[in-house]
Amino acid sequence: MKKCLAIVLALCMVLALCACGSKPAATTATDTPKATELVVFAAASMQETLTELGSKYTAAHPEVTFSFNFDSSGTLKTQLQEGAACDLFISAGQKQMNQLDGSLKDDAEKNPDGLDVILQGTRTNLLENKVALAVPEGNPKNIKSFDDLKAGLEAGTIKLAMGNSDVPVGQYTQKILTYFNLDEDALAKKGCITYGSNVKEVTTQVSEATVDCGIIYQTDAFSAKLTVVDTATKDMCGQVIYPAALINTTTNQEAAQAFLDYLKTDEAAQVFEAVGFTMVK
Repeated sequence: MKKCLAIVLALCMVLALCACGSKPAATTATDTPKATELVVFAAASMQETLTELGSKYTAAHPEVTFSFNFDSSGTLKTQLQEGAACDLFISAGQKQMNQLDGSLKDDAEKNPDGLDVILQGTRTNLLENKVALAVPEGNPKNIKSFDDLKAGLEAGTIKLAMGNSDVPVGQYTQKILTYFNLDEDALAKKGCITYGSNVKEVTTQVSEATVDCGIIYQTDAFSAKLTVVDTATKDMCGQVIYPAALINTTTNQEAAQAFLDYLKTDEAAQVFEAVGFTMVK
């Protein structure tokens, strides 16, 4: 009897051990990627390309979605200065990025307010663009170059659209006017210049032919199917470099850095270069 009882107990132990060994592994939180919405502030001139690249990235990484804020770099800089939530900032000019860069807070010219907003070690020069002289369909005033623009503005026969002074494309335009010894204030008073709060507004004025020409980026001219009759040289307005950096208040540093790294890949380059951007190597 004792022998039978021992056998039964032994069988029970074997069955219990088998049952424990067959339990499925516990699911951990790391098995499922964390859903992340990245907030990206970017220059208005990047709207088409970044929207496309965001969709491509989400298709490959379904856990990552995007909330884009496209506007002039000056407006975006002000929003960031005031504490707007953001993970990644891409500016159409170095000036706005410099004004947020804490490593330059002792440089009164570049960072006059001593702001410390970007995450140190993440700033990179991403793209180069060109400043272009674009005309409406049919080019009614037969403008073929910046020299023609200069002559027409001096004669008062041409109306030019340009960005405001706090917008990078407007700042590049001001340099071009200075290069040609043109007085912006005097031309504006004569009604020869109209303004836009970002490059898209300037582009719209040209597309709708409410002006005779506009100074915009060649990428915006491409997207709007406008004719570019001339592009500015480095001597006229300097290089148009788009810097990018993570914001130091981001709670999604790893995901934001991964997306910024993606924007430097060959796949992203194909999208950027198709509309006229050049990758900064």
